[in-house]
Amino acid sequence: MLNQNFGKIFRKPKPILGMIHLAGDSYPNKVERAVSEIRLFDECGIDGAIVENYHTKSIKVMELVLAEASKLNLGIALGVNVLPNEFHISMPMAAKYNAQFVQLDVIAGKYTGYELDFPAYEKVKAKYPDIVVLGGVWPKYYFQTEGSSLEADLAEGAERCEAIVVTGEGTGMETPLDKIKKSRKILGKEKPLIVGAGLTPGNAYEQLMIADGAIVGSYLKTDGETYMPVQKSRIESLMSVVNKFRK
Repeated sequence: MLNQNFGKIFRKPKPILGMIHLAGDSYPNKVERAVSEIRLFDECGIDGAIVENYHTKSIKVMELVLAEASKLNLGIALGVNVLPNEFHISMPMAAKYNAQFVQLDVIAGKYTGYELDFPAYEKVKAKYPDIVVLGGVWPKYYFQTEGSSLEADLAEGAERCEAIVVTGEGTGMETPLDKIKKSRKILGKEKPLIVGAGLTPGNAYEQLMIADGAIVGSYLKTDGETYMPVQKSRIESLMSVVNKFRK
């Protein structure tokens, strides 16, 4: 069921995936801002852009952004995350607009009020075998049920997706280094491990010494706020650290 496309899509060491939160005052403004952010990510060497419905419930806005971005012939990989964990929407959407990957906040584990419908997920994934899935285990805003085992959940997750995403407790909050280390030890070196939140120039080198890449959103925005515009200077500051791995 799994593919080997992660390394084909992200050829540079320690790929950085910028989050597109779809902030803006109106639907046209959301689309315009998102496309400009994707252009800026590409210009500054960020490896992927994840279009996420964080500041809008509109699937149509996501599709408009992906449609426009797919016409630009940029070098950046496009990804999709339909919140809260809508794989049945994100994977067909990715395929429709030639996006190469999707992010799912949860790929394995049991949580208060939520558990992935794996049979349904498996059927959808089988329809889109080339799309890379970045899947979360014990992610932010989800609370694992009593008796849960990180080791067991990571092992299960590793069989369900192409890369595992590890986060801290919330958006923009630093992912604990101990959690990254523990996840790496459990997964081994072959499974891509992605830091999903809280990466900054101050912690990037230490975390990327262990993890294989990162998803970055809040830090790249003015004042670290998701609804603010992306700042080129912040991208350059982060990538100056990441590029140490690429010499």
